[in-house]
Amino acid sequence: MAQPVRQAAASTAETHDALVARAAALVPQLAERVGEAERLRRVPDANVAALRQAGLFKVLQARRHGGHQASLRTHIDVVAELARGCTSTAWCVGVIHAHSWLMGLFPEEAQQETFGRNPDALISAVIAPRGKARAVAGGYRLSGFWPFGSGAQHADWLFLGAVIENEAGEPVDEADLLVPVADITIKDDWHVVGLRGTGSCSLVAKDVFVPGHRYLSLPAAIGGKAPGIALHDGWLYRSAAVPVLALAITPAALGAAQFALDTFVARLPGREVAYTQREVQIDMPATHLQVAEAATKIDVARLLLYRCADEIQDAAERGAEMEFVKRARVRMDCAHAVRQCLEAIETLHLATGGSGIAEGNPTQRAWRDVHAVNMHGLLNLQTNQEMYGRILLGRTPNTPLI
Repeated sequence: MAQPVRQAAASTAETHDALVARAAALVPQLAERVGEAERLRRVPDANVAALRQAGLFKVLQARRHGGHQASLRTHIDVVAELARGCTSTAWCVGVIHAHSWLMGLFPEEAQQETFGRNPDALISAVIAPRGKARAVAGGYRLSGFWPFGSGAQHADWLFLGAVIENEAGEPVDEADLLVPVADITIKDDWHVVGLRGTGSCSLVAKDVFVPGHRYLSLPAAIGGKAPGIALHDGWLYRSAAVPVLALAITPAALGAAQFALDTFVARLPGREVAYTQREVQIDMPATHLQVAEAATKIDVARLLLYRCADEIQDAAERGAEMEFVKRARVRMDCAHAVRQCLEAIETLHLATGGSGIAEGNPTQRAWRDVHAVNMHGLLNLQTNQEMYGRILLGRTPNTPLI
């Protein structure tokens, strides 16, 4: 496992190395329950219990509310380590980290209502404004349908993105609204081939009342003007929002790719290649090239993600707004990194031969899962290439989410 090249932010009695070691210790039991996760189509309860006990849901949770408030590098390394055991579980941990970070931007009353009352609370979300809400006395009325609610079965609270409309039905803002899971319906509709164990079911709300303090304007958050920022010490909650949220969903792919490489190498000794003169795969020049190519792509992905984490942190530590072109580059780098992971796994999976299509072969599961990561809208490679290229050429970007 690669070691970070800069000091990670320390939290009370917790360090980067200690948290990563806790994640590594869980890998064997997560791996044992991969089949269960895929059958259930959600994270097994035993995985959630183990992660809670290890404190690994709290990596980016505010220190003032019982979290570690660690660094983004720590987030990368913890989630990547967990993905060596179960990519779906690691994906859910990654997004829960993102949501606990986003909770730190909400008004203080909302923070007290969630982590203040229960530091072990879990927050799932569909951050994109797919629903609609209108202002009423004391708050908002929210309705909508939100697909891809990863980990909602284990959550206590949800962030649901919505377009905020005035009395005339005109949009006046976009926001995330904080809602108890008990107020919504989780549809059992997660039937997929990749990230099958994430339980990313659709969420439905019908005229749900949301008090006014459970409101976070997305433009305000993106612009660094969220009400909760000033409540925290340190740099973490001064970080640029879109770069943090993009980075948060990448490391499961990194860990899955490393797992695929380790698995491929472990099965090489003595393996003969079909339809040859009993050539031993580990001795073939083609194998040497394939392993080198895959390992280098994984290293490139890791280094890109570390650079993203460092640049986000550097700006936040200075108390400065992160430069626009660097924010755009983070989105580009995140998409490129997960594509590097996909290409590494593709090389290894093809080199596995016919046995690679067996359901019991772990390489095919990594192949399916990392394809799913690459299909996330925020990590779509061509969309991000267009966005970054337009900015480099002085054109208007194709998205406000930068």
